[in-house]
Formats: sequence, C-alpha cells, structure tokens
Amino acid sequence: MSRKKRDSSNDKQKKPPLRKVLKPKTKNQAEYIRLMADSDITFCKGPAGSGKTAVAVGLACEYLLTERIEKIIITRPVVEAGRGLGYLPGTLTEKILPYLIPTIEEMKLYLSRETFNFYKSQELIELCPLEYMRGRNFHDTFMILDEAQNATYEQIKMFLTRIGVNSKAVINGDTTQTDLDDRSDGGLDECMDRLRDIDGISMCALTSQDIVRNKIISKIISRL
Repeated sequence: MSRKKRDSSNDKQKKPPLRKVLKPKTKNQAEYIRLMADSDITFCKGPAGSGKTAVAVGLACEYLLTERIEKIIITRPVVEAGRGLGYLPGTLTEKILPYLIPTIEEMKLYLSRETFNFYKSQELIELCPLEYMRGRNFHDTFMILDEAQNATYEQIKMFLTRIGVNSKAVINGDTTQTDLDDRSDGGLDECMDRLRDIDGISMCALTSQDIVRNKIISKIISRL
C-alpha cells in the first residue's frame, strides 16, 4: 500500500513528543470504541461532554499512527446565519477552521502538536466542510462527521456514500442541541432509524453518566 512519507531524517533524531493515549473512561465509551473498531459505520448520540467526538478522534488518531488507515477526514455541517460560506475570506480550510477548533485541539492532544501539523501538511489529515464533499470518495480513511444533529437527511446520506474501501465512518451528534431553525430538518434520527440492523452499521448511545468534564455539566443537562 503506497503511503506518503510520514517523517524526515531530522524527525527521526528527535525524541517522540508526549501525547494523550485513548482510554475509555466509562463502560459506554468502551462499547463505543468496540463498535467503531468492529463496524464500517458507527452512529453515536449523546449529550455534550460525553465523549462522542473525543473518543472517535482518539481512535482515528490511533489508526493513523499505526497505519491501519492512510488518512483522517473531519467534517461537520456549517450552520450559518445569513450569508453563505463562500462569502467568508480565506481558503476552504480557513473558512471551516473556526467550526472545527475543538476537534483540532483534541487531535493535537492525541498526536502531539508537531505530529498534527506534519500530518496536516502532508494531507494525511483533512478538514472539509460537509457541503463540499459531494463527488469525492475516500479509501483507507477514517471519516468523522461531527455535530450531525445540524445535518439534513440528504447531507448525511451524501456523507455515508463517500465511504470507500477499507474505510470507517463515524457520525455523531446531540439532537437536543440542534442549531437548525426547524428541528424537523435534521436527518440524524431518521438515518439511524432507517439503517438499524444492517450488518456493518452500529448504533451507540452515550448518556449524562458518560460526561467526563466538570461533573456539574451532567446535572445541568438533566435539569435543562
């Protein structure tokens, strides 16, 4: 399998930087990891802070570091107020960057900042707006659709049909925190309902008990 060069002669002389290692903090997170490893496509719903994105990103980084995949694709729908994405200044990556900062910071923890920057410069990590994925296919890739509660049924369908050979797709979201004007426009629940019981597709649910940030967050979510 052909791969882009992942290090330089100078890098080989350096001590590997410290990085975060993926370890589930709850039983549900452990099950989430198992489902992603065993399935081609995994859907995950859960509240903020339960690890939907962090755990998926951690596994994707492990797969990239161990060369089980060639590339990571991170995408999410861009829900805008008023003007379209094309109005924003900068390149395509610069336009989507503000929306993906939390995910990028998580990747830097799992890879180290230096490794993340190197992989990104070699296009082994790609940040792509969901709206710009149509017509592409991704082989040997770990694909993550984040904040899928803000995606329409057609957008999620389009994302799923981008998956290629030896690839994994993870779709996660929290339907209680949609930014869509009309909640009925969101397609996450419908896609999950229609795709249940298909071999190779798994469904995972995280709860407030899986929140591993400040413990008060689970209390807030339970009340609100």
